[in-house]
Amino acid sequence: MSNLAVCVQYDNENVSPKETINAIKNAGFKNVFIQYYHRNNLEFDELEQIDYCRKLGLNIIFCHLGYKNINEIWIDGKAGEKVTDDYIKDLQLMSEKQIYMVVMHLTTHKESPMYNEIGLERIKRIVKYAKELGIKIAFENTRKQGYLEYVLENIKDDNVGICFDVGHCHAYFNDKFNYELFKDRYFAVHIHDNDKSGDLHLLPFDGTIDWNNALSKLKENNYDGPITLELCYRYDYLNQSIDEFYKEGYKRGIKLEEIYNKC
Repeated sequence: MSNLAVCVQYDNENVSPKETINAIKNAGFKNVFIQYYHRNNLEFDELEQIDYCRKLGLNIIFCHLGYKNINEIWIDGKAGEKVTDDYIKDLQLMSEKQIYMVVMHLTTHKESPMYNEIGLERIKRIVKYAKELGIKIAFENTRKQGYLEYVLENIKDDNVGICFDVGHCHAYFNDKFNYELFKDRYFAVHIHDNDKSGDLHLLPFDGTIDWNNALSKLKENNYDGPITLELCYRYDYLNQSIDEFYKEGYKRGIKLEEIYNKC
């Protein structure tokens, strides 16, 4: 049985989150992840998305927590303390909703403060609380190098790992990544394609990522979770229906699973 997962994507154009979830279900996916970003302009908010996915029998493998103010975590002051407290509140809610893994960024935007002891101590507080709740935290590679290395070198707790975003690695790092450094700490993946011009979130095989190489590296370093697609319904994909888009995404995911299993 396929172990594919897919994102309930905020940035799909011309469709609501509910329509996205219905299309995901109709395409055959069994697993999803929710973007828990505290966007308050939604008529179908994130908690309703969680409940609706479960009503349809979809398994929520993790929630991706927001990152709007994450840079503040590295800066001394009240704003950084508030960000820390907000993540702790999010973790409490995740526990109440019986979601036991979250994905977090360590930076946002092109420029961010240098990693430091101030941020590390705040992250340790977040990790400690997550561990008490039985929640894993997977920190994602974004567009700035060094942060994952710094945090995971200094925090060895078994509930801390990474979410490897293949698209980010291709667009921002030219596919250069020290996979072996994080061996046995790959908790999650984000799978999508691009042509290195930006973080496009294309269907796999519509960009220039070498999927044989990417998937073999993940397998060599003991990632054994779902092939988790982070797709976005926009650009030329709007020429097809949302249902057709996710059905095609499901087919591409199956192809990636076949590649992974042969690695």
